[in-house]
Amino acid sequence: MSSYVTSNSDTLVTVFGGSGFLGRHVVRALAKRGYRIRVGVRRPELAGHLQPLGKVGQIHAVQANLRYPASVEAATRGAGIVVNLVGILAGSGAQTFDAVHVKGAAAVAQAAASAGARLVHVSAIGADAESASAYARSKAAGEAAVHEASPESVIVRPSVVFGPEDDFTNRFASMARLMPLLPLIGGGATKMQPVYSGDVATAIADAVDGKAKLGTTYELGGPEVLTLREINQIILSITDRDRTLIPLPFGLTKLKALVLQFAPSPFTLTRDQVTLLQSDNVVSDAAKAAGLTLEGLGITPDSLEAVAPQYLWMFRPQGQFQRKNA
Repeated sequence: MSSYVTSNSDTLVTVFGGSGFLGRHVVRALAKRGYRIRVGVRRPELAGHLQPLGKVGQIHAVQANLRYPASVEAATRGAGIVVNLVGILAGSGAQTFDAVHVKGAAAVAQAAASAGARLVHVSAIGADAESASAYARSKAAGEAAVHEASPESVIVRPSVVFGPEDDFTNRFASMARLMPLLPLIGGGATKMQPVYSGDVATAIADAVDGKAKLGTTYELGGPEVLTLREINQIILSITDRDRTLIPLPFGLTKLKALVLQFAPSPFTLTRDQVTLLQSDNVVSDAAKAAGLTLEGLGITPDSLEAVAPQYLWMFRPQGQFQRKNA
């Protein structure tokens, strides 16, 4: 028997940024719930991997660039619900924080309002208009633009997201494979609440279903608050790598970032990312009290240790079937 439902087949959902790491999980979750999905991406010819996530004809990629409002409006036309997942960790060329997180978010919100569509906008925990981080300030400005254009929008703020093909656990595991020493920025004391991409996708799909409170901001975190040091130790344990963790002060790391911002992955690091790491990245007490969390949506989050072994095995010295610590 097919696992797909048909009750939502009359509803078109436009998903901006649906071909990325989180996007493919969101598209899969929406497809399983029976929605018709239009995926707005800059290069639709590179989004063919999304089509097997749904039934024939259920998922369709179109060209859309948040820096060009006309393309956003065209991708939104006829949609009942819009999801904006577009975000960048570092600016490059015309893809700046202001262009993507602020003006791009405004363009999506205005297009959704014009189409009479509900909007689910994905931001980030740490969004703060007063932050020293340009990334965090731009996320806050994007939220303000969304509220202004579409006051009933649901905003989703995940903590750092992990899962297959992420740029978080895979980055650390890749560095551990290549280096005998691993740097701990700021001594590794920064607190995070890693959240599984599948849980974030479920929360977004629930918001699309109408289960989230309109005009509110949800903060999504996993079941544990961990320091950056603890996260690295978990990854080293999963990948069976014995590496020395070296604390690096924030000031020294910012100096190194002047060079590392031009380094290839997984060594790329910008000064703004270092600044961002000077603040904890966890769900606020206010969100917990208001029930604006995964648990508030009835979702029991999966932990890093429960999920990461399913995909980080590739970084073990002898691969998937190696006996740990053998």
